[in-house]
Amino acid sequence: MAEHVDLLEGLRTTPARRYLAETPIPDDVLWELLDTAVRGPSGGNRQTWGWVVVTDPTVKARIAEHYQQGWEKVYGVRREELLDPARDGAADGLSPASFRAADHLAYHLAEAPVFVVPVLRNGADSTDKRFGASIYGAVQQLLLGARAHGIGGVLTSLHLLTGEREVDELLGLPDDAATMGLVPLGYPARGRWSTPRRQPVEQVVHWERWGGNRARD
Repeated sequence: MAEHVDLLEGLRTTPARRYLAETPIPDDVLWELLDTAVRGPSGGNRQTWGWVVVTDPTVKARIAEHYQQGWEKVYGVRREELLDPARDGAADGLSPASFRAADHLAYHLAEAPVFVVPVLRNGADSTDKRFGASIYGAVQQLLLGARAHGIGGVLTSLHLLTGEREVDELLGLPDDAATMGLVPLGYPARGRWSTPRRQPVEQVVHWERWGGNRARD
């Protein structure tokens, strides 16, 4: 059964969950999560999206291979640097703990029971930086709906660095479709629902124009 979570509490305590158990997610729960996702914002209500749900172990393993290659290409080659304890609180936000969680996901991605691949039609060749606005709000609703069922996940995309075309073919996507990411879902194997560490809101909010300040009561 879904957990009744206060709306603001849910919004503030749904961090990325990268340690995911192999426990299957029931189909009726998946349908509810996806129905929650498609209630999310869609520019002009065009709904040019599609949601590919992957549970086949063979397909997941092939996608995971590309993801691991993308991970190693960008982050794995910096393993020693990124595991330096002195990086805690570093400006780029990737602490050793964050690296270990992301590294775990890269090498255990296929163990997540479900992959959800958000797709947008008419976007295969798009260079419009606003394009993702037509689906990423709905992806967040997917994750928030999952939170209500005690299911974790994360929006990621490293598989696109080395295998976008192969993954598109593997999933049978139309030629005009753009893969907008990958959301592995699963019941958390470790960790907790907590408020992610962020910069103080007062440091990143500007009033009226950049640099404008207002005291917070």
